[in-house]
Amino acid sequence: MSIEVGSKLQGKVTGITNFGAFVELPGGSTGLVHISEVADNYVKDINEHLKVGEQVEVKVINVEKDGKIGLSIKKAKDRPQQQARPSRNDFRPKESFEQKMNKFLKDSEDRLTSLKRNTESKRGGRGARRG
Repeated sequence: MSIEVGSKLQGKVTGITNFGAFVELPGGSTGLVHISEVADNYVKDINEHLKVGEQVEVKVINVEKDGKIGLSIKKAKDRPQQQARPSRNDFRPKESFEQKMNKFLKDSEDRLTSLKRNTESKRGGRGARRG
């Protein structure tokens, strides 16, 4: 059985390392599921997600010339197309240009005042004034 990029297969986890898991595919070949391809969220310890001997569904994501097979568990899961994520700005009430400008000017004035206060106290630090 030839292994083609994009095909989904059932495999058995044969080994776990700190960078991924080796999965035996039908036909006796072995591929690697990198730790970043195990789950949609961040995986700190792969042992929390996979066990040796466990049957998993994988998707072939690449086959290199030297025979190495790259696999993904997270891409093998059938999911409906995700809609665009709402951005942070979608939850904020809409501000007019004037409101944004006033807010910017106030913040800017506050920062300038703070900066002047801190720098004026540091001027002329060494030596006495000559007069």
